[in-house]
Amino acid sequence: MTHRVRIRALASVVALVALAGASGCNRLIPPSATPVSPAASQQSEVPTGTSLGVVEVDDYKGQRLDTVASEPDNSIKGPQDVDIKTYRLKVEGEVEEPLSLTYDQVKAMPAFEKVTKLNCVEGWSRTYLWRGVRIKDLLERASYDPGAKTVIFRCYDGYSTSLPLDYVVKNNILLAYGMNDVVTPPERGFPFQVVAEDRWGYKWAKWVTAIEVSSDANFKGYWEQRGYSNSATLPGQ
Repeated sequence: MTHRVRIRALASVVALVALAGASGCNRLIPPSATPVSPAASQQSEVPTGTSLGVVEVDDYKGQRLDTVASEPDNSIKGPQDVDIKTYRLKVEGEVEEPLSLTYDQVKAMPAFEKVTKLNCVEGWSRTYLWRGVRIKDLLERASYDPGAKTVIFRCYDGYSTSLPLDYVVKNNILLAYGMNDVVTPPERGFPFQVVAEDRWGYKWAKWVTAIEVSSDANFKGYWEQRGYSNSATLPGQ
C-alpha cells in the first residue's frame, strides 16, 4: 500500500462513511492463511491491519486507476439497494455443505487484491484495484464437486451469468467488495461483484446473492440467452 502516490476523495464520501458505519466495512481484514503467489496469479495478499476507507486511490504501484464514479451504468434494472442486515450469500448446487453467509462472514475470509481492467462490449474499459475473496475459497468451504463444469452467479436484480469452474479455480477469480481502496458503492455492485478478468463485462456479475456449482456446461445467463457469447473471451486471450 505504500506505493500509492495520489489519493482522491470520492464525490460521495459522506454516503460511504454512513455505509461503512452501518455495515462494519471498516473492520480490519485478517491475514490470509494461504497467500497467492504473485508470479502465478498477479494477486497479492492484503496486509494485516489494512482496512477499506472513504478515500479513493487513483494510482497503485505506478499504475493509473480509473475513478469509481466514472463507470457507466448499463445494468438491467439500475443500481440496487441491498439491505445488508438481511443479506445472505448462498453457495449451493453441487456442494456437500451449502453456505448462507452474512456480509461480514464473507469479509472475514482471507482477502486478496488485484489490479484488473473491466472491458465492456459497448467499447469502454475501466481499470481498478479490486479487493475481495477468492471464489474458489468459498467453493472449497462448501466442499464443491470438482467434477462439475460451471459456476453460476445469480444477482439481486434478477441478473445471471456463468463462468467455467476450472477458469474460476485456476485463475483465483475474486468476488470483490472493494474498489480503489473504498467499499464498493451500490452503483457498482455492493455488496459483491465478480472480477472476471479476461472476459467481457457482462460476466462481471454485480449485487451477487448466490453462487451455484453446476454440471450444466451450457448454462446461459441473461445476456447469453439474448445472443451474447457464452465464453465472453476477450480478443487475444
